[in-house]
Amino acid sequence: MNSCVLMAKIVRSPQLRYTQDSQLAVAEMMVEFDNISPNNPPCNLKVIAWGTLATEIEQKYVEGNQVILTGRLKVDTVERQGYKEKVTELTVSHVYPVPGGNGNGGGGQKVVNMTDYQSYNNPS
Repeated sequence: MNSCVLMAKIVRSPQLRYTQDSQLAVAEMMVEFDNISPNNPPCNLKVIAWGTLATEIEQKYVEGNQVILTGRLKVDTVERQGYKEKVTELTVSHVYPVPGGNGNGGGGQKVVNMTDYQSYNNPS
């Protein structure tokens, strides 16, 4: 099963659009997360959300927010001018805000308890 959990900072605010045929909402945004090697720059990743989650993301999140994303990772090979490039994107199924993760420093160095996010998004 393809499942990915990622803590990242939103570096391009979500952009909402709709499909032509069924008018299904689609949100796209770019996130950034620390590289495994501390000597390399942070990694960027395109994130896609569909339906009501897309609308929710566009309404609640902006550039600079720190979030935890869960979803499916997809890697495609795209033919460019004389070479092949791998393009990666995350189709998100859940988004959890990181308390205090508004982009004012920290660089992803927070410890996060996932059960707190489950209860935050699904209050009893």
